[in-house]
Amino acid sequence: MEHLINQNVRSIEISGIRKFFNMVEGTKNMVSLTIGQPDFTTPQHVKDAAKLAIDNNLTTYTSNAGTLELRKAAARFYQEKYSLSYDPGTEIIITTGASQAIDIAFRTILEPGCEVILPGPVYPGYEPLISLCGAVPVHADITENQFKFTAELIEPLLTEKTRCIVLPYPSNPTGVSLDKHELEKIAKLAETKEIFILADEIYSELVYEKPHVSIGAYLREKTIIINGLSKSHSMTGWRIGMLFAPEYLVKHILKVHQYNVSCASSISQMAALEALTAGVNDAEPMRAEYHKRRDYVYDRLKKMGLEVVMPDGAFYFFIKIPAHNVSSVDFSLALVDKAKLAVVPGSAFSQLGEGYIRLSYAYSMETLEEGLNRLEKFLIDEVVL
Repeated sequence: MEHLINQNVRSIEISGIRKFFNMVEGTKNMVSLTIGQPDFTTPQHVKDAAKLAIDNNLTTYTSNAGTLELRKAAARFYQEKYSLSYDPGTEIIITTGASQAIDIAFRTILEPGCEVILPGPVYPGYEPLISLCGAVPVHADITENQFKFTAELIEPLLTEKTRCIVLPYPSNPTGVSLDKHELEKIAKLAETKEIFILADEIYSELVYEKPHVSIGAYLREKTIIINGLSKSHSMTGWRIGMLFAPEYLVKHILKVHQYNVSCASSISQMAALEALTAGVNDAEPMRAEYHKRRDYVYDRLKKMGLEVVMPDGAFYFFIKIPAHNVSSVDFSLALVDKAKLAVVPGSAFSQLGEGYIRLSYAYSMETLEEGLNRLEKFLIDEVVL
C-alpha cells in the first residue's frame, strides 16, 4: 500500500540534523554539539504565567490568528525592536512555532511548477515544504561569498517562474547575517517583479556586533516575516511562532492556518504574552553568553587551523572539513566513532553544504571545551581518514 502515498511526501527525507542527533542520543560518553536547542531554561516568570493560565482555566480555543492581546504585544515587539509597524488586527498570525508559519506561508503563495530561490547551504526545513507544494527549490551557492546571500547571487537565478526568495538571516547553519546595504540591494532587485520575500528572522534577537535589520523595512508589501520565541526566550517546546505580512496576504494565509491547526495552544499563548511584555528583553543575558561562547569557539577553531567564517548571529559555526576526498557524513561518522563527538554533516544543509560540518555552541562552556578538545585530538591523530 505504500505506493499509494503522495509522491511528494515519499520523495522527502527526515532532516539530516535529526538523523545525527537521534543516532548519538543516549550513547555513553558522547559529546553532542548537534542541535540548535538553547541550553537555558525558559524564564521563570514565563513559566509562572502559563501555570496561572491553567489555574484560571484559559484552556479553550482562541481566535484563529491568536489572542488579540498577544498580537498587540507582537506588534509592539517588532515596532520597538526593528521599527516595523504591523496592524495586530489584520497583519499578524500567532502560529504553532515558526516552522508552521513557514509551511502555511508557502502553501498560500506557491503553486506547482513555480520556483523558490534560497541560499545553499541552508536550514533543511524549507526545501521539503517547497517540494510538497509542487514548487521547485533553486539554490544559490553562497560558499564562495562568505556565506552571504546577496542580490548579485540572486539575480542570475531569476526566471519568469520565480515566485519567492527565502532570506533566512541570521543563518542556520552559518550564523552569518546581512546588513542594511545588502538588504537594500535585494529589495531593489525584487521591487519591480512579482516576487514574494519570505524572511525567516527566528534568530533576530541573537545578533552580536550589529543590530538586526529586517528586509521588511525596505519591501514591506511583498515580505512575509517569520519569527518566534524558541531561540530568543528558550521556548522551543512551547511552539509559538509569529507571522507578519500585509493584510492582503494575511487574510489568505489565515485560511490555511485555520484548517491546519485552528489556533496555537492557548496556554503557550499566555506564556508568550508574558515573554513579549515583562520579558521583552529576556534574550539579552542569553545573547551575552552566546557572544562569549562564539569568541571562545572561534579562537579554538582558528588555532586548530580550521577554515571558518566568523558568525555574527545565531549559535552555529559552519566549518570546512580539512580532509580531502572525505564526505561530510563519513567525516562526522569518524568523529562519532573515534572521538565520541557528534556534529552535523554539512550535506544535511543541501548538497552545497558538502565538505563542511556544523557545530552548535548552544551548549555550556564546559561541554564546548570538552567537545573542542576531542575535535583537536581527532585532527591530530587522524591525519588521513
